[in-house]
Amino acid sequence: MERWLIRDATAADLPHIVRIYNETIPSRMVTADLEPVSVESRKAWFEAHDPHHRPLWVVEDGGEICAWLSFQSFYGRPAYRHTAEVSIYIAESHRCQGLGTKLLKQAVDKAPDLEMKTLLGFIFAHNEPSLRLFARFGFERWGYFPRVAELDGIERDLVIVGKRLV
Repeated sequence: MERWLIRDATAADLPHIVRIYNETIPSRMVTADLEPVSVESRKAWFEAHDPHHRPLWVVEDGGEICAWLSFQSFYGRPAYRHTAEVSIYIAESHRCQGLGTKLLKQAVDKAPDLEMKTLLGFIFAHNEPSLRLFARFGFERWGYFPRVAELDGIERDLVIVGKRLV
């Protein structure tokens, strides 16, 4: 039996999604947010996801939400409708167990069915585990933005990775 269940997120999952997101903030590895976000502040973002075009998936392990993946439209213009940014967030208790690999594999496999031709990842240059994960799936470095973020007084670089699917 499969350990992890990946499914479309429901409104009841939003507090768990926010909890996992907020867990990543102190590491300064994953997000440019510096303070925790609220469930209320993420409602519009949640509602912008559509299971048929820009899904938001959660992962359950024994009924507990332990990770999530979102597809987000790139640049918000119609000409980019076949391009999406992929974001993966994993609860601290479930990291280094292969869950990121499972999620990214499903994203790459399902993206063409969602009318996506190109996937992007926006990753801090010092987040080597995420860069390695995306590289294993054939994502290449398409952009490099030096010192565009400042986290606790340290300027950080942003890498954009991309993969053409079709």
